[in-house]
Amino acid sequence: MIFGSDWWEVGVGPVLPENERTRHRRLRAQGSRERSDLDAILAAGFVCHVGVVVDGTPLVVPTVYGCDGETLYFHGSVASRSLVAGGQDEVCVTVTHVDGLVLARSLFEHGVNYRSAMIFGVPRPVTEPEEKLEGLRVLSEHSVPGQWDYARLPNKKELAATALLALSLEEASVKIRVGPPDDGDGPDAALGLWAGVLPLRTTWGELEPDPVLPEDVEAPDHLARRQNTPL
Repeated sequence: MIFGSDWWEVGVGPVLPENERTRHRRLRAQGSRERSDLDAILAAGFVCHVGVVVDGTPLVVPTVYGCDGETLYFHGSVASRSLVAGGQDEVCVTVTHVDGLVLARSLFEHGVNYRSAMIFGVPRPVTEPEEKLEGLRVLSEHSVPGQWDYARLPNKKELAATALLALSLEEASVKIRVGPPDDGDGPDAALGLWAGVLPLRTTWGELEPDPVLPEDVEAPDHLARRQNTPL
């Protein structure tokens, strides 16, 4: 099995293996080993940050990603040139969603409601044409479902110029914070100050046509339906 001997716990379902890199040390109550939480965090976004050391310099680079359930695909970049060349460098890929500001009665207890996942490993450069095309389809459909079948597909020259990396989801760490401040039952509750959560909502807006687009070209249904909907 891809996730090793502790992939499943009775009564819990699929879980993430734990090792020195994925073990929760701080704020352990916010840690999760549920594989379903990792899947949900990845499904809710499309931008990740890739941390890698290139020529002795640490770099953290934002890029788009797509996930097929077992593999995370993401674009290569200037920062990951050594990865594309050799595929031997360890990376840490992070996806984070901010759900709100936790406003307590004391500044010390302020915090953030969030969902975050870190995936560790050595990414594999995708070079085989069919797999690269499939990986790019996964990446495209993850962020804009329906666009792969609507727009022109990449040609051989464009595929050759595109760097795509694949990273297994086998080694990952998840943390989630939800709920109100933690000082409601402490001494600061007597201060008479407002406390609670300021939620953050992300919503797609109205489509903005290309200025040179002919007026008779309408947006496809898969894009029109996403207007004014939650991310």
